Amino acid sequence: MRVIKPVVLFALCVPVFAETAVERATRGECAAVTGELERLFAKKDRLAGLALAQCRIAAKQFDAAGPVVAQLERDFPSDPDVLYVAANYHLKAWNDAIYRMYQKAPASYRVDQLSAEVFETQGKFTEAIAEYRKALGKNPKAINLHYRLGRALLQQSHDPAALEQAREEFAAELALNPADAVAEFQVAQILATQGKKADAAGHFERAAQLRPDFPEALVAVAKIRSDSKRYDDAIQLLERAVKLQPRGEIAHYNLMMAYRNAGRAADAQREKAELDRLQKPPEGEFTDFLKRLGEKPPQ
Repeated sequence: MRVIKPVVLFALCVPVFAETAVERATRGECAAVTGELERLFAKKDRLAGLALAQCRIAAKQFDAAGPVVAQLERDFPSDPDVLYVAANYHLKAWNDAIYRMYQKAPASYRVDQLSAEVFETQGKFTEAIAEYRKALGKNPKAINLHYRLGRALLQQSHDPAALEQAREEFAAELALNPADAVAEFQVAQILATQGKKADAAGHFERAAQLRPDFPEALVAVAKIRSDSKRYDDAIQLLERAVKLQPRGEIAHYNLMMAYRNAGRAADAQREKAELDRLQKPPEGEFTDFLKRLGEKPPQ
């Protein structure tokens, strides 16, 4: 009589691979494979890290998910799956924090501020302004609220009354935080629009002093220097601005004009070439394809 020996399946004799743990995680068996996912992720296994992050996000374990997402972004900074999971993590953590804020502190000025910011993103500036004012009514000394109200006022309208109201809000922000270079710059821009160039100049100068890496402020001060025929000073500021913002067309244009006014024709020509390059429409296969789409066939 022939004896049939039992067959030992090879799959039962090997450790669980990353794919197996990942597959089980996608079926909702996160609790069973968390330890294996953690072990594999410690060895830089991308799939295990993605599965581990998704398990923790699904369970609303945002404190535990955060370090995993951060490590994934460091190890795989350009990976689309990693970026997707990171976006999903931040969105769900944000929504969870908002829910808890509305549940636990419904009367807080932060709730009004958050409502205002949501209205801003929707382009509902009248509603945003009302919410910012409610927030300021509860906490008039909160940093950044006056600035955000001023910005919403400008987004709603640029008529003289709105400009003046916005200027007052930016000034109120500066009273609370004198080191706010952006609020200083906004005051300067409004004063310049109101025709008060001498007053604006001091605020532009102050903004550039507060933030030497603020290209828009550097350009504004450089224009003042150029108007006073202090071309060398203007050029120094504008060269810093284009280094900080290489694709900034306004900075390149003003630098070209400052070179020209200073008699530096070759430098002006170089800046003109750079400006032309920046303003030139992008070329390539996709652009050519779009051009061909617009061509009618010969009759």
